[in-house]
Amino acid sequence: MNNTTFSIKKSEIERKWYIIDAENKPLGRVAAEAAKLLRGKHKPTYTPNMDNGDHVIVINCDKVVLTGHKLTQKMYRHHSAYTGGMKEIQAKDMLANKPEKMMTLAITGMLPHNSLGRQMAKKLRVYAGAEHENAAQKPEVWNF
Repeated sequence: MNNTTFSIKKSEIERKWYIIDAENKPLGRVAAEAAKLLRGKHKPTYTPNMDNGDHVIVINCDKVVLTGHKLTQKMYRHHSAYTGGMKEIQAKDMLANKPEKMMTLAITGMLPHNSLGRQMAKKLRVYAGAEHENAAQKPEVWNF
């Protein structure tokens, strides 16, 4: 009996393109599905230490839904590293002004926080509306 663990090689990786429509779907659910596709966890050849995920296009980010009181209570914070340099923005303002950034932060937060995660995040494209510029790649629609 052969007890070797399967590990995919870089030359064996096949990448596809998927579209996720975020319209009327919760932000976290869309982000979790996108992160799963970017990591390659939907494939039987999943290897934790390799980037064998697919390219993901997320459209209609401006029509994403936040459940509960998150629209008014959730805050996005970042710091400039200067004294008093903390900036806060409410989720409803972020959704109105920068819906692509809101979706990108949610998805990249679910990826590994190392060089492998940064490499996976490069395969993500996020658009506020229904139009995207990746039609030449013939992306498939991902339903969940």
